[in-house]
Parts: sequence; structure tokens; C-alpha cells
Amino acid sequence: MRSEKDVEAYLGRLNRRFEPVQNGNGSTFLIHSGEQFPPIALRVDPPLVLLRVHIGDVAADTSTDLYRKLLSLNARSLVHSSFGLEDDRIVLSSALELENLDFNELESALDEIDLALAQHVPVLAELTKSPGSRPAPSAKGKA
Repeated sequence: MRSEKDVEAYLGRLNRRFEPVQNGNGSTFLIHSGEQFPPIALRVDPPLVLLRVHIGDVAADTSTDLYRKLLSLNARSLVHSSFGLEDDRIVLSSALELENLDFNELESALDEIDLALAQHVPVLAELTKSPGSRPAPSAKGKA
């Protein structure tokens, strides 16, 4: 059976910059993916390994376009992870079983999160802005 030590060893093998975070239950690590991206929180909480990233906040007057986009990305672009809402926050999360976790499984889950942060977060950030603060759609292609 795998343990938090195995997860920490996998992170080391991945050459990812990470730091342990002290908390009461289980082990939590903050994994840094780059200066422009928020850290990924990885929590070993048997029987699961939980990955979570806070993407941004949702305003009360957020357009339904944001929710449609989140559902669309979940269906078309994500295998190991999913976007969701936690109170007024957009999160990207994933859960893996600790008991049979292997190096490749953790690597692919983290890679998918990195890719989602790079490809989708800029679009989501634009959709989370209040409707009045977004630029008007371009008239390109209209006569």
C-alpha cells in the first residue's frame, strides 16, 4: 500500500518544486507550476490523494457563459480532473486512489492540471469578469 512518503518521492522524481504545509490531518503539499499559475494543493488523505487549484472567484452577476464553458471543458478537455464551484470559487480538482497510486498516474494528473491552467484559465478569467467590465465582442466578419 502506498503512503504519503511514496507521494513525496514521486513529486521528487517529477522534479517539481513543492513544499509541505503543516495542517492537522494528513499531509498537504503545495506544488508550484510557474510564476503565472496558482499553486496546486496536493493532500494525502487516505484512501485518497486530492489535487486542487483555486482558479478564481465568481461574482454574483457572472454570465451563464462561464458555467457553460466549465461544463464544456469538463466534457471535452479533461480526463483526470474537473472544474467545479466551491462556494464562490472556481476550482480545478482531481482525486486519485492512494492504495494503488503509481508514478505515471500522478504525473498525468499533474500534467493535465498544468495544461488546463495554461490553456483554459485565461479564457475563464475573462468570463469571470462582470458583464460590464468585459470588452464588447468584435464585429469581425460582420458587414
